[in-house]
Amino acid sequence: MRIAYLTTTYPSVSHTFIRRELVELERQVGEVARFAIRHTPYKIVDEDDAREDGKTFRLLSQSKARWLAVLAKRALLHPRETLAGARKAVQLGRKSQRGLPVHAAYLLEAMMLRDELERRGIEHVHVHFGTNPTAVAQITRAMGGPPYSFTVHGPDELDAPIGLKLGPKIEDSAFVVAITNYCAAQLRRWVSHEHWDKIRVVHCTVGDEFFREAQPIDPTSRTLVCVGRLSPQKGQLLLVEAFADAIDRGLDATLVLAGDGEMRAEIERIAAARGLGERLRITGWISGEQVRREILAARALVLPSFAEGLPMVIMEAFALGRPVLTTYIAGIPELVVHRENGWLIPAGSKPAITDAIAEVLAAAPAQLEAMAAKGREAVRKHHYTPTETARLADAVRESVAHEHERP
Repeated sequence: MRIAYLTTTYPSVSHTFIRRELVELERQVGEVARFAIRHTPYKIVDEDDAREDGKTFRLLSQSKARWLAVLAKRALLHPRETLAGARKAVQLGRKSQRGLPVHAAYLLEAMMLRDELERRGIEHVHVHFGTNPTAVAQITRAMGGPPYSFTVHGPDELDAPIGLKLGPKIEDSAFVVAITNYCAAQLRRWVSHEHWDKIRVVHCTVGDEFFREAQPIDPTSRTLVCVGRLSPQKGQLLLVEAFADAIDRGLDATLVLAGDGEMRAEIERIAAARGLGERLRITGWISGEQVRREILAARALVLPSFAEGLPMVIMEAFALGRPVLTTYIAGIPELVVHRENGWLIPAGSKPAITDAIAEVLAAAPAQLEAMAAKGREAVRKHHYTPTETARLADAVRESVAHEHERP
């Protein structure tokens, strides 16, 4: 069985969970070809990502000569397939979020993808994110390419299901993966009941490296860590303000923002205006190993997101033995239970963040350890890489077998 993975950028500092799943799937079913639309805009800082970088075929990085050869081949030798792809591109582009010109570009990308998949004998393509890479896979399928499946994470796909033509993408797919029950429920809104059986819940996962590195919480630690791209949806601006309010109350703590992104300058401006000084540290982009060190040095993970699917870092923090303070949105309450393995607060409430920070800092070490243990147990049960990836592997095998049975 020959399968491929496709996503917008790979590898990427924020997509280590894709690498983890891909490598495990490769262990279970055989070699997996790596495809991406383009290079990541972020610096590759992880050694594992650096190794994956050289294995990845990027559509937009191919030479002009290769592009001319592929376009001529598809148009001249396979005109009917190319016309079918063009029709699908127009169908997807009409009244879409990105319009017909962008979908014309997707058609060209699909022609390149179709050619390379055919050259390698790929039998199934699995896509991460129901945005542009799934549109490319869908057009490729219309041109006679292999069946495709895709994983929906949210919030991006769920924010614009009509503009992204999420329903038609599901209808044309072999199956679709939702990372939580909440996500699966949202997908069912956009397709008729006859397509519901295509929707499978396969959780994102963490592997043994996190469980092996777990350590007891340092009872003297007053550090809180927030891991993620510095972006509006993650709520770091509000977190910094709420943290400053906690400091103004007389609480002793340090906040680490592990990551980088477009909101960094604004976060630094607010931190300076509130006089946080050395109480706030922004790491910039760091490797997975460095992220684990930051989590292990902390008392708890804090993630006051406004919009999410189910953040990978929550699973990672639990596996490493740290409780979590986060918001009760989307799929998060399927893993985080209030005052059992963490704290759940309403999104967008600065007073709630400040009060919860105070509660985390006041909690006894034994209480924090007990909460972390329950979180670790939940992750081991529902988000362990080998067992969850086996669900995906079974779905892929089923798709390939069904395709072989077609006349």
